[in-house]
Amino acid sequence: MQHNVAMTSAWHHVFHVPIQVLAWIGRQGTRAVAALVFIGIAVPPLGALLKPYVAEAVFLLLCVSFMRVDGAALRRHLRRPGRVLAATAWSTLAVPLIAGIGGVAGGLDRQAPDLFLGVMLQAAASPMMAAPALASLMGLDATLVLVVLVASTALVPLSAPAFAYLFFGGVLTLSPLALGVKLFAILAGALVVAAVIRRLVGDAAIERHRAPIDGFNILLLLIFVAAVMGTLAGDFLAHPLQVGAVLALAFAVFFALLGATLAIFRKLGRAQALALALMVSQRNMGLMLAATAGVLPDTTWLYFALAQFPIYITPQLLRPLARAKAA
Repeated sequence: MQHNVAMTSAWHHVFHVPIQVLAWIGRQGTRAVAALVFIGIAVPPLGALLKPYVAEAVFLLLCVSFMRVDGAALRRHLRRPGRVLAATAWSTLAVPLIAGIGGVAGGLDRQAPDLFLGVMLQAAASPMMAAPALASLMGLDATLVLVVLVASTALVPLSAPAFAYLFFGGVLTLSPLALGVKLFAILAGALVVAAVIRRLVGDAAIERHRAPIDGFNILLLLIFVAAVMGTLAGDFLAHPLQVGAVLALAFAVFFALLGATLAIFRKLGRAQALALALMVSQRNMGLMLAATAGVLPDTTWLYFALAQFPIYITPQLLRPLARAKAA
């Protein structure tokens, strides 16, 4: 009996320290998220080490996000479907359509097809699975964000292949149909795993360990960010003007999505509109990397890397504004 108690105590001590470390990371919130970008640039070997595991990290991020879905909140918002449908249609259909038409009209598809591919993969992606958590960390109501995120994610296996066929089917090595199948497999698999975990662990335990789960999420985000940003310092030294131009485009796309969504949904109230705007501007490019197995041109990888700057830094910069609007 004493031996069993000692063993239990030893195992508790073994897991206690890692859990406390994860909880500390999780409590850093948007500061930790912003730091990921600079860690990815400052430690290039980390990117080379983690790049083969991007697909697995994205899958685990999806699992954790689905595991934390509040079923009651989901049902409450679905009883008022108007705003959910409007936000989902804007994020899933209007954004990639406008990006595609704008890119073709501006000649980006002809002058820089690899860059156009990056912009279109970004636009066709669903919002980041971490968007509700980031909204919550910023003091905004995350429930509407969560519902729109779930709806957009459910549609992306259908919408992304359609836009791929329409705008860049010849550039992508993966066929639009194969892209849709892979997206569906990734999302359905994550949903099944999340449901099993939620069934075994229980809602109360998931809520009780919110901070360590946030910390685990941040470490998973580090894998993705380090992988796409591992060569960024070298790229900048070799082609500073090109990197600067692509960075400017990444910020322009981000703030165009942010501003347009704020304007369209302003009648919902400034706090809700800001939460939706952040969600729409934070696209899940990791999901597209996982679906394409990372087989993308170098310029597309560069755009994906530089697009992480506004995605991960802006929540920290806008946090005071978000708190003021929420209040």
